[in-house]
Amino acid sequence: RILNNAGMRLVITARREDRLRQLAAQLTGAVIVPGDITNHALPQTLIDAALESFGRCDVVINNAGIMIAAPIETLDLDKMSRMIQVNIDAAFRLAYTALRYFKSVNRGYLINISSILGTKIRPTAGAYAGTKFAVEALTEALRVELAGTNVKISSVQPGLVMTELHDEFPVHPKDSLNIQHPLQPKDIAGAIRWLLEQPPHVRVPKVMLTAGEQAL
Repeated sequence: RILNNAGMRLVITARREDRLRQLAAQLTGAVIVPGDITNHALPQTLIDAALESFGRCDVVINNAGIMIAAPIETLDLDKMSRMIQVNIDAAFRLAYTALRYFKSVNRGYLINISSILGTKIRPTAGAYAGTKFAVEALTEALRVELAGTNVKISSVQPGLVMTELHDEFPVHPKDSLNIQHPLQPKDIAGAIRWLLEQPPHVRVPKVMLTAGEQAL
């Protein structure tokens, strides 16, 4: 809503169409594209939807991700593989699809949502951290490749945010880490708006946000 209230016209996607429709009802002029981001055709479909609906695509927020964390003995390897598919394969495909379009028009902004675990590690979360380290490596390499163009790229590295990411955890991280005031989605949206409002000559490679109580 923060971006929509700032005047952005949005194309939003997720697997659950009912949730998309509920969200779109709270926004002005949002276009919904239900789908699974691991579908190789979806990234281009999203770009096309923006072009067909609004005549342009200026920003892509690469936000899909899941988190599986467990000790070596109990980590579900099939769920781990699914996480890798979403967090790396799908994220990379969307990134390259967006940047190919942005380079063709010599403007645009790709924002990859990474994690504090894209720069740090903790026990039992190695596989997840590995996916986010991959996103960080990609973002930095693409930033260098895009130098001298009008195309921007940043990574946003949130700490603990209250979303559905941890719903399957037996103990929520806010409890295991004793974080009584975790970040909220609006905090991340505010950081994204700040990135988008920077002058054209400014590049911000990465932004990290953490709750005040998060020691990691």
